[in-house]
Amino acid sequence: MKITFLGGGNMATALIGGLKKQGFSAAGIQVVEPIDEARERLTDTYGVRCSATADVAALNCEVLVLSVKPQIMREALAPMVGHLSGQLVISIAAGLRLTDIGRWLGGHHRLVRTMPNTPALIGAGVTGLYADPSVDREGREIAEKILGAVGTTLWLDEEAQMDAVTAVSGSGPAYVFYFIEALENAAKALGFADAAARKLAVETFVGAARLAEASPDPVSVLRERVTSKGGTTEAALKSFDADGIAGLVLRGVMAADARGRELGDIMGKD
Repeated sequence: MKITFLGGGNMATALIGGLKKQGFSAAGIQVVEPIDEARERLTDTYGVRCSATADVAALNCEVLVLSVKPQIMREALAPMVGHLSGQLVISIAAGLRLTDIGRWLGGHHRLVRTMPNTPALIGAGVTGLYADPSVDREGREIAEKILGAVGTTLWLDEEAQMDAVTAVSGSGPAYVFYFIEALENAAKALGFADAAARKLAVETFVGAARLAEASPDPVSVLRERVTSKGGTTEAALKSFDADGIAGLVLRGVMAADARGRELGDIMGKD
């Protein structure tokens, strides 16, 4: 299988690294990247072929991964119109709908839309995937293998769910960083030095997430086990409840979901 990445940014780099760790040959990977320094880095680091434009060799592939910014996707796809045949096209661009990508490619329909998140950069991501109905089982397996190189995957039944995936897990790392930052600042307010405050906050999140992942119990049960009646944890959680923190998180994620749908409308306009 030959894979060509349109764009050689951070997520494409993570996917290339993940594929190579899984034993995928560098000879089967190409990258179309206009920036000289990025091409040199990818060639030196991974040994993949890079080109500044989508030349004949780059389009000689079974899979085309669209990894350029959503705002420039239409422009980047223009040179490919009429030059694709049966390639599986996988988009990792946030917000862009398959109907728009297919239209920009001149009616190509063998498309998969995905939404990885930034922990993919260290192989710990989670990616939502949705395939056009024309994509067969083999195509879905290929998409899952490629995105699974940087973490876990979750197939969606409807493309409309992709905006929700973006709101929850795509934007989710920023929410986690927000709470880590808040906990770190609280530790500093209690007298800890910067390094100690960061270590306490980060390791607490890492450990709690690992525990939630390993446990068969709902996170609500895990929370209850830490919360002794009349204890320190209960005091903190009561304060959070009084301030409506859970509701604020819900409203924030809903706002992200709404903005995702709005951006899809904007970017998909003719």
